[in-house]
Amino acid sequence: MKTAAIIVAAGSGTRAGGSVPKQFAPLAGRPMLAHSYAAMTSHPGIDAVLVVIGEGQEELLRAALGDVDFVVGGASRRESVANGLTALGGTERVLIHDAARPFLSHAVIDRLLAALETVSGAIPGLPVADTLVSASGVSVSRDGLMRVQTPQAFRYAAIVEAHAAWPADREATDDAQMLRALGQEVMVVEGSAMLEKVTHPGDFAAAEARFGAQMRVRTATGYDVHRFAEGEELWLGGVKIPYSRGLSGHSDADVALHAITDALLGTIGAGDIGMHFPPSDPKWRGAASAQFLQHAASLVAAEGGVIDFVDVTIICEAPKVGPHRETIRASIASILGLKPSEVSVKATTTERLGFTGRGEGMAAQAVATVRVPVI
Repeated sequence: MKTAAIIVAAGSGTRAGGSVPKQFAPLAGRPMLAHSYAAMTSHPGIDAVLVVIGEGQEELLRAALGDVDFVVGGASRRESVANGLTALGGTERVLIHDAARPFLSHAVIDRLLAALETVSGAIPGLPVADTLVSASGVSVSRDGLMRVQTPQAFRYAAIVEAHAAWPADREATDDAQMLRALGQEVMVVEGSAMLEKVTHPGDFAAAEARFGAQMRVRTATGYDVHRFAEGEELWLGGVKIPYSRGLSGHSDADVALHAITDALLGTIGAGDIGMHFPPSDPKWRGAASAQFLQHAASLVAAEGGVIDFVDVTIICEAPKVGPHRETIRASIASILGLKPSEVSVKATTTERLGFTGRGEGMAAQAVATVRVPVI
């Protein structure tokens, strides 16, 4: 079944303070919205992701995510979700998620999608652990109570019907409430402590602490070699370099990007570039290596990881890399969504020793440092 996701990011975020709405504010190294967007887009069971933003937030969205599918929301969350549902169409299942819950794991998404095999709606939740009292101080039993989170998952036709039937002058606590009002079952699956909502200024510090506490640093290396060939273009770090010869390979033979790709794959134990893009597969013939690197970065993001730094050394006698160093650096940073200061590009020769010294080809070695969640 085709599955789409809606990320609701239309709020003004006034309770969180700051110069921009909270969904665009920096959290754990990137805009808060970018965390859940990466989790959704990298999940193999999700075919499309739509972001719902507030009026006039187009530039903020572009700065946070680039050019992505979006729709402008309404005056309330319910109206914003309805706008998203209308814009989607053509899907069979939909996940509705709040951008204010940034640390979304694939495991939660898996549980929600599995539940939709048997019910029309599913929500993540956690048992209430704290003692509860009413405003008058009377203790309330915790038995059967759950803290509800997002994303909430639904059969598309069912949730569209629920929204259409809901009174226009009444706000719902969440989308699941609307579905229950039609008499439909909503299953509760296991949520995650990492999905706590970020609302107030102090929540940002708490979210940073949660994020940091669950992360461990991993470092891995990558290495690649390609021979020179007449009539080929020379690509290094996603940049076309003027030279009399290029590198020969099944793709564009960009040794720098190939080495970084292998380094990133190594940080999450995901094999090597040949496993993901086999040279025997004709669809990768002449392919731009930037898509290989983007794929590796998406796999890191799918594991909840954050790329902190990449370092690549290009090994050749000619051409001189120095004049192109900053352009290559900026290119790699752009592909990975990093700052140029988080990318290092170096070059060296082998003092005319070996195949690179004889001008037969080029090599590159890379090191990647990432933070990944503790399993």
